[in-house]
Amino acid sequence: MKKTILISLFALLATGCMSTQKNWSATGGSKSDGTVKLSYQYGLFESPTVSEEQAIRLASKRCQAWGYSSAEAFGGITKNCNSPSANGCNSWMVTKEYQCTGQL
Repeated sequence: MKKTILISLFALLATGCMSTQKNWSATGGSKSDGTVKLSYQYGLFESPTVSEEQAIRLASKRCQAWGYSSAEAFGGITKNCNSPSANGCNSWMVTKEYQCTGQL
């Protein structure tokens, strides 16, 4: 009985920690500064996989709407806990900033 419970628990944890594809979403920015902020969130048992190509396309699209020709990554990422718990964090928000470049 204990062996079955342990195997079930291990299987649950193993499937919960699998890589999960996450998509970037526009969450802020400034037309006057020519910056775009993109974010995604993930939970405790997720191991997120993101596409930098998808992020550049999304940031460039926003920049093009403001009269710029493209975008490039600007600095690193920021990771903030958006669901704290007594044992740590249940969910994180990851944000990356992009600089609009060029003129149309």
